Amino acid sequence: MRKFLISLLLLAAACTHEIAAPSAGNIDTSGSNDTSGNTTTISGDTALVTRIIDGDTIDVEMNGVRYRVRYIGMNTPEKDQPCYQEATDANAALLSGKTVTLVKDTSETDVYGRLLRYVYVGDLFVNAELVKEGWAENDVYPPDTKYEDTFHPLELQARAANIGCHPTGVFNDGSDTR
Repeated sequence: MRKFLISLLLLAAACTHEIAAPSAGNIDTSGSNDTSGNTTTISGDTALVTRIIDGDTIDVEMNGVRYRVRYIGMNTPEKDQPCYQEATDANAALLSGKTVTLVKDTSETDVYGRLLRYVYVGDLFVNAELVKEGWAENDVYPPDTKYEDTFHPLELQARAANIGCHPTGVFNDGSDTR
């Protein structure tokens, strides 16, 4: 039994790695433009993307177990809304078949049992990239609010540039906050 536990701990440690990410106040979606030297190390779990569900949800495999993952801090159109397919395609273009790093904020799962995570592929912060390109809107679900101050200005910039889903009006609810 002791050998089993040690093996399990070693396996878990092998599947977790750290990546350097810019501080929340200086974030670039690629993780490469922070020249201030201000970086924080973010620990996460490594997973393989096995299926794209929609613009803000994926299925992954970690340690032989499949999980559904819902991105934190942002929201994309639902199936019955304009720009659903485009947002889903944008997510797929970033992640299909790729190995990702999943980073937890405060909550483990949502009410549907999905893991709640920030998602990175390489140095690219996927949650922020989807907001930056206009495929997602900033959406705050306390207590998971670590990057709210990063996502909000990215949404405002995408809206001002009228890119991604913004031309469809799908995000026009009359509010900058949700």
